[in-house]
Amino acid sequence: MIVIAFANATLRELVLINYMSVFRAHQLSTITLILFCTVYTWFVFPSLKIQNSRQAFMIGLIWTLFTIAFEFTLGRLTNKTWEYLFQNYDLFSGNLWVLFLVCLFFLPYVVYVYRKK
Repeated sequence: MIVIAFANATLRELVLINYMSVFRAHQLSTITLILFCTVYTWFVFPSLKIQNSRQAFMIGLIWTLFTIAFEFTLGRLTNKTWEYLFQNYDLFSGNLWVLFLVCLFFLPYVVYVYRKK
């Protein structure tokens, strides 16, 4: 998934920012990341061997916690301030990153339920 995230960020920086504001590009990039991760989850699902909804939620939780840890670690390693890092989590100012994290948490469960049918 990290490759998907970097490819998505590259798309945002090389293409989207040329056609819209940086803020709108970040919003759209969050939506495309959700879509790309949904496709990824669909294809990787069989290899996860999820047997029940509890396992699906645990995988979603692990993915979400690892994503948050990665974001803050990379942010601090690149000398971003804590204020800057937490700014991405402000849903009320239009930042959609929290929406991605919520989707990431539920993706394994949603795919589990859909594939179980």
